[in-house]
Amino acid sequence: MFKQKKQSRLNTTRHLITHLNPRSPISEQYRTIRTNLQFTSIDKPLRSILVTSSSPSEGKSITIANLAVAYAQQNKRVLLIDADMRKPTVHYTFRLENIRGLSNLLIDEATLEEAINRTNINNLHIITCGPIPPNPSELLGSNRMKNVIKKAQEQYDIILIDTPPVLAVTDAQVLSNIVDGAILVIRSGQTEFESAIKAKESIEQAKGKLLGVILNDQKKNTADNYYYYYGD
Repeated sequence: MFKQKKQSRLNTTRHLITHLNPRSPISEQYRTIRTNLQFTSIDKPLRSILVTSSSPSEGKSITIANLAVAYAQQNKRVLLIDADMRKPTVHYTFRLENIRGLSNLLIDEATLEEAINRTNINNLHIITCGPIPPNPSELLGSNRMKNVIKKAQEQYDIILIDTPPVLAVTDAQVLSNIVDGAILVIRSGQTEFESAIKAKESIEQAKGKLLGVILNDQKKNTADNYYYYYGD
């Protein structure tokens, strides 16, 4: 179990603390999560990880964004893909245009190279969602998506994929069995216990590998809030 200090929701909205203040205790704990993820698979390094939540507004997108920065700071070549084709936010977080992205790539309207965006963070590249399609689950479950991940692995050390809440739609389940592992983000005081269990079971029923759970906004006796990471 690893503690992660966290600021208030208001101050952390789309806030890349790992980039803006890399020496902060919060940033250090993102690096702790990164390290423990690496320990979960010694013989076969993790190359692709999706992050989801049980329900909306649990902090999955800002978690994956900061985790991507933490990997990049380790001199890993990182690709962050916004596969939340319902309510994409990665382009807001990194101040990018969302004219062309994953949806274009999956219907052959763009090549991988054309869909990739550079950022002002060394080693970190982004594929935004692109125009929201009418059939996200079908696109994400296609052979084309598998090929995108396979081709991206030729250029990057780690691929992180932001997906919609697992109980809301099937997108995360569809992707969970074609990536190396999944992380579930839940929010203390908001996520119901039954929802967290159902989310875990949904990933496992799809034959996905659940790497761990991040508990967001765990209240303590002090004014600080914490993340907890539980590895398998």
